[in-house]
Amino acid sequence: MTCLEAADDVNSMQSERGPQREPGASERDRDRDRISAAMADLERTGWYWGALNANEANEKLKEAAEGTFLVRDSSHRDYFLTISVKTVWGPTSLRIEYQDGKFRLDSVILARPKLQRFDSVVDMVEYYVVLCQMIQNAQRPALQSGGVQLQLTRPLYNQTPTLQHFCRINIHRATRRIHELPLPTKLKKYLLEYKYQV
Repeated sequence: MTCLEAADDVNSMQSERGPQREPGASERDRDRDRISAAMADLERTGWYWGALNANEANEKLKEAAEGTFLVRDSSHRDYFLTISVKTVWGPTSLRIEYQDGKFRLDSVILARPKLQRFDSVVDMVEYYVVLCQMIQNAQRPALQSGGVQLQLTRPLYNQTPTLQHFCRINIHRATRRIHELPLPTKLKKYLLEYKYQV
């Protein structure tokens, strides 16, 4: 069992962040809009690496600390994206599945119904990062899958994010009530452009 599989034991942190459905829009249009919104969020993270292949991802993660991760385009034709993460045994990759308007990690058929589904890839990654932090803070023993510890702890940025972006992430870690903060409207708008803790 891994941090990712332990998700069944924790309440979902999902919020309604996805695009709104338009009356009369076809399912294909809604899928296109969902994927487009999810990719826009992902591109703001700084840890989406685009068309990086598996060997290049492994090279980037080779010297990183365990739990360091990045998201990249999938080389498999049936998937959009892959998450690559450094484990105790070295880098590995998990495909990200998109189905019925939601994202989740690809898994064996028996485990799929147990995995959380998310409106966006960033929602999904945030959920597992926070879950792994909760497990570590509770000082529970390391979770394993097939003898390999798997956890998401810190992103590997493709370039150093701005100080403003880091501040925005830390504000979201402290509160989800951005509208209640005594800040100018322009600053609240900036904070709400990226609503995540990772």
